[in-house]
Amino acid sequence: MLIDLTRKLIDIPSVSGEERDVTLFLATLLTELGYAVETQEVTNGRANIFATVRGFAPRVVFSSHTDTVPPFISATEDERFVYGRGACDTKGIIAAQITAAETLRAGNFNELGLLYVVDEELGSLGARRANSHPRAGECRYLINGEPTQNQLAIGSKGSLRLKLAAEGRAAHSAYPEEGESAVEKLLDALARVRAARWPIDDFFGDTTCNIGVLKAGTRPNVIAAHAEAELQIRLVTPSSVVKQILEQVVGESARVEVMSVTEPVRMMDVPGFQRSVVRFTTDVPHLTNWGEPLLIGPGSILDAHTAQERISKRELHEAVELYARLARTLWPGTKRQRKVPHDEARTDRLRSDEPLGSPARSASRT
Repeated sequence: MLIDLTRKLIDIPSVSGEERDVTLFLATLLTELGYAVETQEVTNGRANIFATVRGFAPRVVFSSHTDTVPPFISATEDERFVYGRGACDTKGIIAAQITAAETLRAGNFNELGLLYVVDEELGSLGARRANSHPRAGECRYLINGEPTQNQLAIGSKGSLRLKLAAEGRAAHSAYPEEGESAVEKLLDALARVRAARWPIDDFFGDTTCNIGVLKAGTRPNVIAAHAEAELQIRLVTPSSVVKQILEQVVGESARVEVMSVTEPVRMMDVPGFQRSVVRFTTDVPHLTNWGEPLLIGPGSILDAHTAQERISKRELHEAVELYARLARTLWPGTKRQRKVPHDEARTDRLRSDEPLGSPARSASRT
């Protein structure tokens, strides 16, 4: 099931904004496996999926995202790896989580949920919408899947996506004094951004800034009236600190437009699992109503978003065992034998009988 499901998911194109087909596939699959499946509309026909075991409160929820970056790449495999867009980010992870959930159910662990959201690769619209789901409060532990090489990530950097926009005045390039170049204004601003001193944190490491997209002008013989750049900054401090630096270094040369913000987050450490701190951003900061967050998954982030994206078959099988073991560690005990009515399940999470820590002991977030 595991490798076959990974390939089937990869072969369904789901670039951000086009998740409909993979959503329908997962909803059908999980329904056929016997789960109670809900779809949650996000925007323009795009929907999240939430699946639970009928009659049980979902105390442990596996989650990930269904969207990928472009372009679509169909699945292939060799003896060691499965290749294709989404192989490690995150369709192989979804396959491992579903397989782990089936392993848990076979062992009478039924207090499970599966949450798959849209738009993580852009603005986390799906996660933001899922955070208002009426059953979020029943969850005690959210195990989010991203490629961490099967290490438990106890921290992940934040993200600030922004646009710098400069305005000028068009003119014939033979008479530049008659115009005002937006390109030159933008280049001046970007030079100061590149030279800026960004914050460093002992836990998360360095703030990094990537100038990812440049757009300007209409013709080489026209002084550009507009120029813009899209940047992504990996945060190690609250975003307000970096925004203040940006405003200072950019000055009057360009306008700063914030596109999305995800704050850095510290997460729970669990004995018996290898741990790491990752530099990338996830949906976790937008799923605050879903209990204590954890982050773990097979595959390497260095393979994600590349033309050679792949996931190790060995890591996939290891992930199934890790996900199942993590769920049992977080939520042990005989409670699994008793069905919990939904209204009873929505009691305050800060209860004295929480296994292995509780939201009251949640690691601090920045």
